[in-house]
Amino acid sequence: MIFKHILTGGLVLAASSALADYSLTVLHTNDFHARFEPISKYDSPCSVDNNTEGKCFGGSARLVTAVAAAKARSNNAILVDGGDQFQGTLFYTYYKGALAAEMMNKLGYDAMTVGNHEFDDGPEVLRGFMDRVDFPVLMSNADFSGEPHLAGKLAKSTVIERGGEKLGLIGLTPSNNKEISSPGDNIVFTDPVDAVQQEVDKLAAEGVNKIIVLSHSGYSVDQDVAANTTGVDVIVGGHSNSYLSNTSDRAQGPYPTMVGTTAIVQAYAYGKFLGELNVTFDDAGNVTSAVGEPISIDASVAEDADTLARIAEAAKPLEEVRNKVVAVAAEMIDGERANCRTAECQMGNLVADAMLDRVRAQGVQIAITNGGGLRASIDAGGITMGEVYTVLPFQNTLATFQIKGSVIKDALENAVLQYDDPEKDGRFAHVAGMKYTINKAQTTGNRISDILVANGDGFEPLDMDAVYTLVTNNFVRKGGDGYKMFRDAMNAYDFGPDLADVTAEYLAAQGPYTPYTDGRITMK
Repeated sequence: MIFKHILTGGLVLAASSALADYSLTVLHTNDFHARFEPISKYDSPCSVDNNTEGKCFGGSARLVTAVAAAKARSNNAILVDGGDQFQGTLFYTYYKGALAAEMMNKLGYDAMTVGNHEFDDGPEVLRGFMDRVDFPVLMSNADFSGEPHLAGKLAKSTVIERGGEKLGLIGLTPSNNKEISSPGDNIVFTDPVDAVQQEVDKLAAEGVNKIIVLSHSGYSVDQDVAANTTGVDVIVGGHSNSYLSNTSDRAQGPYPTMVGTTAIVQAYAYGKFLGELNVTFDDAGNVTSAVGEPISIDASVAEDADTLARIAEAAKPLEEVRNKVVAVAAEMIDGERANCRTAECQMGNLVADAMLDRVRAQGVQIAITNGGGLRASIDAGGITMGEVYTVLPFQNTLATFQIKGSVIKDALENAVLQYDDPEKDGRFAHVAGMKYTINKAQTTGNRISDILVANGDGFEPLDMDAVYTLVTNNFVRKGGDGYKMFRDAMNAYDFGPDLADVTAEYLAAQGPYTPYTDGRITMK
């Protein structure tokens, strides 16, 4: 067969079409993060008034409407998810996976893959979610036979039927889950390419020739999987929150992104978009056309009344906590993922300042917090506790410890270890009581220079042999996001106050808080 790319980023057959074409609409979401209610353009909570004025996006009630409309205009459709339904709002804190399972069942999902945040509360909570859903949850690149909560329940792949045709679905999860989440000690994560090829071969032996990978591995890993496997037709992605589009200048790539004849799609995050990929296969299972565009779940999409009522009911136990106004922001506080995982950002400074302020009297000199722990911006005006929890949803506690200056240098090198990766992980270090410079042109392990530590009203160079007292969150102190050098720290105490509470109290003490950056992290 001869294939060619078209301007929309899709794929069409240049030669004559096969005799028995099969068309399929792949509807997909990823990185929903418990955003059952509408969100603002900054991915933070959206007020009822702003929603009424048409300024909000997403929410389960709009997704129900959008999915129903998309299925109605297709002869064959599936709905799948690229992982990370868990974590991100008080809904998850209160209900864990129960509400996510209820909403996904209502939407009629056919399958999902395991995201890293599905492990945030360990395999037991993931198993509870799996017991509630009406569809398979998949993860191919791991040996979980030794994990009693998942063995015999979690599958690597599955086969579903639609329109008389068999579709093989394969799940992928981040191979570094042990660094970025809490899967426990009984799961061994493996290479995604080998895992996918093994499942493709297994499905092919069963006569399945239409293969869709559900991948919570990131846009670049998906392209690598597509380039180094055979038999994969579509990859539905997640993890990197990539916005793929043929119409927006903000897109990270075309929708779909074609690698050979494999169509890769992703739909940003938080329910702002519903991906809609229309794929045509010939009778041998080859992709002859793959075109589509994410659907914006904006105010033009009506909210389903029944779903709206159910979410309102589920929100009642949360209202007293999240609606309490705890502070005021003079301006919008930027916590945008793309900004806070690559450079000094306003939210990073706020949280690091709050941490250091809380424990400075204990002799703590430096605060370090990970960019991946910052999950949203905060709009100008009154700041509710719910907004603070949306920014800092992980229920992390302050952790204090002592290490030598040389270990601090190692930690900062870890913070930029994957700086060349366009997707970035969550290890970027926001600091207080310290300044440092990133030399982007230098090689890994040699990118950090000009490390200065606050001393009175000024700063002095980091002493590699001196012992410093630091504060971070308990996830990072225990080695999360690659900070393994903190595990053996001296005098470690991981059970301080909740980070969200610390940040809220700091904001309240500032009066109207004006966000800022001050050059504490510079680039060369």
